[in-house]
Amino acid sequence: MKHIPIGVSNRHIHLKKEHVEQLFGEGYELKVFKELSQPGEFAAEETVTIRTQKSEIQHVRILGPIRSLTQVEISKTDSFALGVKAPIRSSGNIEGTPGITIIGPRGEMNVDHGVIIAERHIHMTTDDAAAFGVRDGQYVSVKVLGERGLIFNQVLIRVKDTYALDMHIDTDEANAAGLKSGDTVELLL
Repeated sequence: MKHIPIGVSNRHIHLKKEHVEQLFGEGYELKVFKELSQPGEFAAEETVTIRTQKSEIQHVRILGPIRSLTQVEISKTDSFALGVKAPIRSSGNIEGTPGITIIGPRGEMNVDHGVIIAERHIHMTTDDAAAFGVRDGQYVSVKVLGERGLIFNQVLIRVKDTYALDMHIDTDEANAAGLKSGDTVELLL
């Protein structure tokens, strides 16, 4: 069997440098709250509020390090609450997505795009990909065992030698399958 650990991803935001400074002040550096499963990535101490005309969500965690673009990742449930039609997209694919207002302690800003529901995906190294018999960009299915067992289809494989083996799903998907971070699932081809 080909088991993969799960990483459940709550709503969060990635910020580019100029937006960190706009929200927190000139020269501001994000502070590490905790390391994440992917090497070099961390949950920052800092949070922001995201707002639409319909609603807002406070205490949205920033993930570091700084990115080349600003991207807000929410769940389908969050999209209903905010009244925004966020598409399911892979990270970085934000063209044509809705915008949102982001509020920090030292400023606020409106971004005209960047709100997505992250496509479920599996991070792995080239050695992992060879062992599993998959390739970067391929879509696979994943089997969840247990009381709420199910099959996740359309799971994107992302291969890079700096990755750690981990499948990322959002809180809606985790709740539907009864999963928590650290649980494992089985890869189906």
